[in-house]
Amino acid sequence: MAAVETVNTVPWWKEPTKDQWLAWSAAWLGWTLDAFDFTIFLLIMVPISQEFNVPLTTVTWIFTLTLWMRLVGATASGWLADRIGRKKPLMISIGWYSLCNFIAAFSPAFWFLFLFRALLGIGMGAEWPCGAAIAMEQWPIRSRGFMAGVLQASWGLGALLSSAAYGLLYDSIGWRGLLMIGVLPALSIVYVRYFVKEPPVWVENRRLQRTQRREVYVPLAKIFTRGLLYNTLTACWWMASAFIVGYSIGGMFPSYLQKDLQLSPGLVA
Repeated sequence: MAAVETVNTVPWWKEPTKDQWLAWSAAWLGWTLDAFDFTIFLLIMVPISQEFNVPLTTVTWIFTLTLWMRLVGATASGWLADRIGRKKPLMISIGWYSLCNFIAAFSPAFWFLFLFRALLGIGMGAEWPCGAAIAMEQWPIRSRGFMAGVLQASWGLGALLSSAAYGLLYDSIGWRGLLMIGVLPALSIVYVRYFVKEPPVWVENRRLQRTQRREVYVPLAKIFTRGLLYNTLTACWWMASAFIVGYSIGGMFPSYLQKDLQLSPGLVA
C-alpha cells in the first residue's frame, strides 16, 4: 500500500536519491563524451587522408577497427566491474579513451594514428557496461526504463557537440586540434571519484561473498547455453544490424559532404 501511495503522490523525478542522481549523471556524462571522442573522427577523415596521402577507404578502416575494439573493452569492463566495483572501471574507461584521442593528435605517421584510435575503441566499449550498471541497477523501477532510454540517447548529444566543435573550430585548429580537445572528458574522472558511490546492491553482494568466503560469477559462456541462446542471438542480430546500417551511412556521410559536395565545415556541421 505504501508503494502505491508513493507512486500516486511523489513525482517520478523525486523518487531517486541524491546519490542515484549523481551516479546517473556520471554515466550520462561519460557516454556523451564517449560519443564526442568517437564521432569527431568521422568529421575529419578527409583531411586525414589528404595529410597522410592515403586513400579515404584506408582511413575508414580506423573507425571500423575502433568499433570492433569496443567488443574487447565491453567484455573486459563487465568482467572487471563485477570484481572491483563500477566506479574504477568507469574512471579507467573515460581516462583511456580521452588519453588515446589526445595522443592520436600528435601522430607522425598514419600507422600511429591507426594504433591509438584502435586502442581508443577499448575505452569506448568499456564505458557503457560499467556506466549503465552504476546508473541503472539502483534506479527506482518506476522510471528505470525511461531513464535508461535518456541515458542511451546522450550519444546523440555527444555527436551534436562534436559537430559544433568541428563547425566552429576546424578552420582555426585543424583536425589535430579537434583530437586534442578529446582529452577534456578526462576531467569528469574527478567528478566520478569524489561524488559517485558504488551501488548499494553491488556493495552488499560483495560483502556477503567475502563474509561467506565464496565467489559467485556467471561465466560468459552461460549466455550461449540452452534457454538463453535464442535471446542472445536475437539481441546480437538486431544490434549488429543497427550498427551496420547506422555507421555505414552516418559514419561516411560527413566525408561525402566534404569530398563530393565540397561543403564548408560550417555547412557540414
